Amino acid sequence: MLKCNELYPVASDSEARPFWRNSPSHSDLSVRCAVGCASDTPKHSNTSQPLPSEDRACDQQDPRTPMKDELVAAMHICAAAKAAVIQMFSHARMGRALELENVRALVEDISNSIARHPDAFISLARLKSLDDYTYMHSVAVCALMIALGNQLGLPETLIQRAGLAGLLHDIGKMAIPGAILNKPGRLSSEELQLVRTHPLEGEQMLTGTAQVCEMVVDVCLHHHERIDGKGYPHQLAGDQISLFARMAAVCDVYDAITSDRAYNEGWDPAVAMQQMSTWEGHFDDEVFRAFLKSVGIYPVGSIVQLKSGGIGVVTEQHSHSLLTPKVKVFFLPVLNIYITPRTVDLSDPLQKDQIAARVPAQRYGFKNTESLWLEDNAVPEHV
Repeated sequence: MLKCNELYPVASDSEARPFWRNSPSHSDLSVRCAVGCASDTPKHSNTSQPLPSEDRACDQQDPRTPMKDELVAAMHICAAAKAAVIQMFSHARMGRALELENVRALVEDISNSIARHPDAFISLARLKSLDDYTYMHSVAVCALMIALGNQLGLPETLIQRAGLAGLLHDIGKMAIPGAILNKPGRLSSEELQLVRTHPLEGEQMLTGTAQVCEMVVDVCLHHHERIDGKGYPHQLAGDQISLFARMAAVCDVYDAITSDRAYNEGWDPAVAMQQMSTWEGHFDDEVFRAFLKSVGIYPVGSIVQLKSGGIGVVTEQHSHSLLTPKVKVFFLPVLNIYITPRTVDLSDPLQKDQIAARVPAQRYGFKNTESLWLEDNAVPEHV
């Protein structure tokens, strides 16, 4: 394992800690680890800014690659990422050494895709079959970590490390019997305790891997810790939890609750965001606020009701506004009928409609709503 503690910032209590224990907003020091996985920390963190209560100006030109174009590239990267994670996790299950050279290039490809258009890859990675969950969950958390790192203003070197940490955060699950991981029903207390050993198992696997640094191991070990100290495995609280583990805690939970599982149907993305915001003591407030900005209040695939009454699915977010995505309206609840889908761009200055509410799919029995935004972007449903 590579060391990340060549230089240390001095904490207020005069105790030295590795740089990755400090939030960017807490230190202006320039720090570098032994392998160069860190560089200058940003002097100002943008996570403390409040979320906008109103739409920002929407007359700026969208600098992103068109969603339709980036989805094509993201499909290929998703497929390559899935194959790489399957191979890597299979090696881990068999006790073989992890080879990460190709994985690093893959993390860079994911990072580049997110830079071109963040909605594309993150939205695709959320779509996963029950059989693919363990592998694609790691790919999704990798992408979410990168997007969150960008929002936090971290240096590119640290963003790449955060992505790698996301990809490897659940490697310890390969020490858990597949029959338990894929059990269709609720786990027994004994099975749950066994599953909760996966951070410790992952730490052991990664500690013996020469190509990962301490920060990646820390994320693997502590992504289930909570700010209030009620997490596991070490019940760390507050600043005892590193910035990157706090980031991973949010990314891990978001993808888990928005994904269909053997024992539970995934939540609507916008509903998940709303619910997570109410969980006191679970997440770091500033990190969660940044996550909300990076993924959006109404992520692609969210079902919403407009003030005009129609219900639709978010097909794309606006680059300069959290509150004015494109919505594909397909249902009129007042008449309880499906209509020919039509896309409403809420960022259009001539468009007076607004989002009135988030709508759980179960309320009206909606099925396969993901196909609506995939079709809107000319992407095959089974990606």
